[in-house]
Amino acid sequence: MIISEIKKYFFASLADLYPKEELLSFFNILSQEYFGLSRLEIALNPKIQISTEALNKMKEAITRLKKQEPIQYITGNTEFYGLAFLVNEHSLIPRPETEELVDWVLNDIHPKVKSILDVGTGSGCIAISLAKNLLHADISALDFSEGALDIAKRNAILNKVNVNFFQQDILKAKNFPQKYDVIISNPPYVREQEKQAMQQNVLGYEPESALFVSDQDPLLFYRSIAILAKDFLNPNGILFFEINEFLAKEMIALLASEGFKEIEVRKDIYGKNRMLKCTRFLP
Repeated sequence: MIISEIKKYFFASLADLYPKEELLSFFNILSQEYFGLSRLEIALNPKIQISTEALNKMKEAITRLKKQEPIQYITGNTEFYGLAFLVNEHSLIPRPETEELVDWVLNDIHPKVKSILDVGTGSGCIAISLAKNLLHADISALDFSEGALDIAKRNAILNKVNVNFFQQDILKAKNFPQKYDVIISNPPYVREQEKQAMQQNVLGYEPESALFVSDQDPLLFYRSIAILAKDFLNPNGILFFEINEFLAKEMIALLASEGFKEIEVRKDIYGKNRMLKCTRFLP
């Protein structure tokens, strides 16, 4: 089958489920992944013959897209902060908002910062992006999920960086391996009541343990991290969080009650309260 026919088949199969612009993006991603063809190559050579093996991969992808599986899980990879990352069902798909958090950290911290800890690393996107851009710093990352740590370690190898990974449940942890200059975290923060506003491709495929918290105690993870950070941040150490857009005031109150100062909330590109920074001063 030639590529132009495959494109028609692809759009006809999924037209009722996705907008045209999104389908075009999916098709270009999958064509590059399975056929090794760029959008320009397809436009210039619409009669390129595609092998049966490659065509079958595309058909399988169409079947998975019909079930609204995220395109990143279908290809097994994505991009974050200009770097390539492997992703699977054990880790969240990295979001643009988290790229903004990484950018804030890189532009804000002192160049002499020596040690950073990423709590709840998932795919490793935060820790690895920091390691790639802070060659002088010692970067560590933890997660409770063995599956997430496995993909994070593979991503560190893929991006040729050294990150110290360790398995730990932050809700049960009594300590960290050492003290750090910076602690950063994008913990679960979506309340159960907010599920109805989320898309099915997120609800059906991304790990719930990395997304959701109870309505009764939505700051559970932040509290645990803040309490540990009091003892495991170096003097004038900095704590960064990605936060629930609806809970900025509650986050400020929590961190102030734990003794953190210079609490700053920043909005993301969509104008939502999404990031927070605070400092731990010694008494």
